[in-house]
Amino acid sequence: MPPALSYELLAKCSVTKARAAILHLPHGPVPLPIFMPVATQASLKGLTPEQLEETGCRLCLNNTYHLGLKPGQATLDAIGGAHKFQSWPHNILTVSFQMVSLLKLAKVTEEGVKFLSPHDGTPMLLTPEHSISLQNSIGSDIIMQLDDVIATTSPDLARMEEAMDRSVRWLDRCIKAHKYPERQNLFCIIQGGLDLDLRKRCTKEMVERDTPGIAIGGLSGGEEKAAYCKVVDTCTSLLPEKKPRYVMGVGYPEDLVVSIALGADMFDCVWPTRTARFGNAITSTGVLNLRNASFQNDFNPVEEGCTCVCCRPKEKGGLGITRAYIYHVAAKETAGAHLLTIHNVQYQLNLMKRARHAILEDKYPAFVKDFFGKVYSDKTNFPVWAVEALKGVGVDLLAD
Repeated sequence: MPPALSYELLAKCSVTKARAAILHLPHGPVPLPIFMPVATQASLKGLTPEQLEETGCRLCLNNTYHLGLKPGQATLDAIGGAHKFQSWPHNILTVSFQMVSLLKLAKVTEEGVKFLSPHDGTPMLLTPEHSISLQNSIGSDIIMQLDDVIATTSPDLARMEEAMDRSVRWLDRCIKAHKYPERQNLFCIIQGGLDLDLRKRCTKEMVERDTPGIAIGGLSGGEEKAAYCKVVDTCTSLLPEKKPRYVMGVGYPEDLVVSIALGADMFDCVWPTRTARFGNAITSTGVLNLRNASFQNDFNPVEEGCTCVCCRPKEKGGLGITRAYIYHVAAKETAGAHLLTIHNVQYQLNLMKRARHAILEDKYPAFVKDFFGKVYSDKTNFPVWAVEALKGVGVDLLAD
């Protein structure tokens, strides 16, 4: 039975490993590379579904664990899935369980993940089979296997290997339990911590299972960026060309630009929306904290030339919001967080759109240099990890 997904490769960078493609999914095409906003509980905090749609988002994340607790599987079955429940006509990807962030509530056994509900302390068990059953009820276009993941900073190599092997076994159980492969795409998740031999071993096992897409998991857990880059580079080199590659939990603009050069296609992170709630705006010259008093009389848009509804002038159908207004409301009114969330999400999506165009024109190395030049202004400030990682795929950031 063919998967409910097709990956149309459009272009490859002639220098780096960057790719541009179209991911055809049941609820419409998605351009790659892509950043996916995180709507954990079927809602992107502060935005209506229409506002999220207006940013250009065509694939967002929900969380299986949270939706399984509330509203619960019976409610999802009754309404016919999360698309209807949250009035979202576009694609949804569901992750099974935010394992690392919830480990203090959880105990992992071969059967599954035993944890206490954060709502009322009730003991619960999430097995691979139940995770897939919940995602079948959610109706998401991409569903993720339940995996066993521990923090990359853990010194326990034996536990890391156990988690990797268990993730492979759990994938087999997920594949067997999946009821709707003709309309939902199950992605495997490569584990193995920072040990490149474990990652290679796990990649081989996962590729053999031939899932419609492949994720690299267990990163963004506090590891050094250089180690992160080595894992991504190692895994993408072993992955099939005609399948999407999803690096989970990655969202800083620098990480996205470098990871694309290393051969990754899909990313997600709560950071752009979370940082908006603290008054931070992502811009092409770096992150601006608009709660700073230096912005109280700054009547420029959050970012000049930004096409989001927040920054766009009224004569062009936008709101014409200024930095001074955000400064005024950010600390005491929810409107500030809402406006910055719109801006930050659209910034991330536009960054991916610009990267895609650069790949299609075979100008990605120049795009990367321009990006870092604007964010850091002085080459002496370029992060060493980025310089080294990009050098490994043919881009010398420090060269004139």
